Amino acid sequence: MTQTVSANAPEASRVLIFDTTMRDGEQSPGASMTLREKLELAELLEEMKVDICEAGFAASSEGDFQCVSQIAERSRDMVVCSLARSTLTDIDRAGEALRKAARPRIHTFISTSPVHMKHKLRMGENAVLEAIGASVTHARNYVADVEWSAEDATRTEFDFLCRAIDVAIRSGATTINVPDTVGYSHPAEYGALIRRLIETVPSSDRVVWSTHCHNDLGLAVANSLAGVANGARQVECAINGMGERAGNAALEEIVMALRVRRDSLPYETRVDSRKLSRASKMVSSITGFPVQYNKAIVGKNAFAHESGIHQDGMLKNSQTYEIMNPEDVGVPSTSLIMGKLSGRNAFRDKLKSLGYELEQASLNDAFRRFKDLADRKKHVFDEDIIALVDDQLAGAQERMSLRRLKVVAGTDGPQTAEIELVIDGQPSAAQSTGNGPVDAVFNAIRSLSPHAAVLELYQVNAVTEGTDAQATVSVRLSEAGLVATGKASDPDTLVASARAYVHALNKLEVRRSKALPAD
Repeated sequence: MTQTVSANAPEASRVLIFDTTMRDGEQSPGASMTLREKLELAELLEEMKVDICEAGFAASSEGDFQCVSQIAERSRDMVVCSLARSTLTDIDRAGEALRKAARPRIHTFISTSPVHMKHKLRMGENAVLEAIGASVTHARNYVADVEWSAEDATRTEFDFLCRAIDVAIRSGATTINVPDTVGYSHPAEYGALIRRLIETVPSSDRVVWSTHCHNDLGLAVANSLAGVANGARQVECAINGMGERAGNAALEEIVMALRVRRDSLPYETRVDSRKLSRASKMVSSITGFPVQYNKAIVGKNAFAHESGIHQDGMLKNSQTYEIMNPEDVGVPSTSLIMGKLSGRNAFRDKLKSLGYELEQASLNDAFRRFKDLADRKKHVFDEDIIALVDDQLAGAQERMSLRRLKVVAGTDGPQTAEIELVIDGQPSAAQSTGNGPVDAVFNAIRSLSPHAAVLELYQVNAVTEGTDAQATVSVRLSEAGLVATGKASDPDTLVASARAYVHALNKLEVRRSKALPAD
């Protein structure tokens, strides 16, 4: 058969991205996808300009056949590929599924390692070589673009691997894939294997060399990049690193590594990296597999900074701690996570983004209260900071404030509150009981600041989620036609209740003296 160069062969510096999320990725236990979900994902992959989509294993089920067939019919620019074992019936099924594809590819494979040939295939070397020749030749009857893979290539004897690849090329394969099927190899070893194969196999310059690395030792991306550096020009990968066992090389990591490190990896892909975050979220949503928070490129914390030192550096120049722009992968912006390690500059910047401009003294007080809150609360959200500052601003001019509160509650009773207020600069303390802890707190406040106001509203809301969420308490008091509402926030609901009650009393007193209208 006359050998032709693959129509998909890239330029010397170009790396083809072969996405196998819908085939190998779906083999992750529990990660099955519906036809509709696969069609949506294929549409996004084409938008992203992924070069090849392995849409499924057409012979494995009617569902996979329909998936490959419908994606093949809809795609125009992206190569659509079906996996097939070396059996002729598998290849027939793949050829039929790809019948309407604008750019079809059949990907056929067979094991070549001694352990696989003996225990899985129960075939000798000659039988395997015959199967390679027959399967690739048959696939060429359907499509001009045939990929052949040596399953478990990294545990295959080198001389036999060369013979197998030579048979595949002479039979018409246009892409040769060298899988590290069990994630056994390491970068220096895998890169050397790719280079040695290219240098040894006849007509190696007539095909595209491909990597397919599994992540059992956490080296899938590193091995794939080592393969590229040594001559491979196609990388088989999956979004979020989905795949068998520990998964595949992560598509988003391959794309961004080649983009960010072009100084030492002078290669490029055509993938629109701005859609990586969207693709990651889609796959996570479809499969129900959450993305690890510190996952490279697309993890929730990939562009988040909590350390005060890091935040200060980021505010001065983002390149101090970020090697890529979040916008480049579809993340709107860097996130400065406010927590106990955050510094004053980051806190000031966060307040500014939330619409607050505080004088230095107020800023210092707000920062102190923020630090206190961060020590008590696992995650400090924007809503927490807003509540904290609003509470501070509301109490800035009040004549009465809470200094200390101790409450005894529970089934035994009586519920008791010990409270200390600062009134006109002077501390005053009292102790009271009540029908529940909140009633005891309010009775104690009433004993220190006697009044005839009626409690019209007592309402508690959580600012954010979680058992450590801040509580925002609203209290409404009315007296002789005057109404005042007080609000306060604190992780301790009783502290928030006391502050809200005191806040309402302060506002009520102002209205008494100035006869101000109600809120």
